[in-house]
Amino acid sequence: MIVLVAALTGALIGGYTARKRGGNRLDMAQYAAGYALAFVVVGLIATVLLDRSLRG
Repeated sequence: MIVLVAALTGALIGGYTARKRGGNRLDMAQYAAGYALAFVVVGLIATVLLDRSLRG
């Protein structure tokens, strides 16, 4: 669940960043994909750490 939320958040932030920098639709799509992948990695690490800490 954390990974999905992270991916959506990253895509939204990436799209917003490209739009703010004056990019076209393809730029927004590329930024959204890049940010989503980066946020997925962070979300995956957070999920693993949370799982390990709860199993204790």
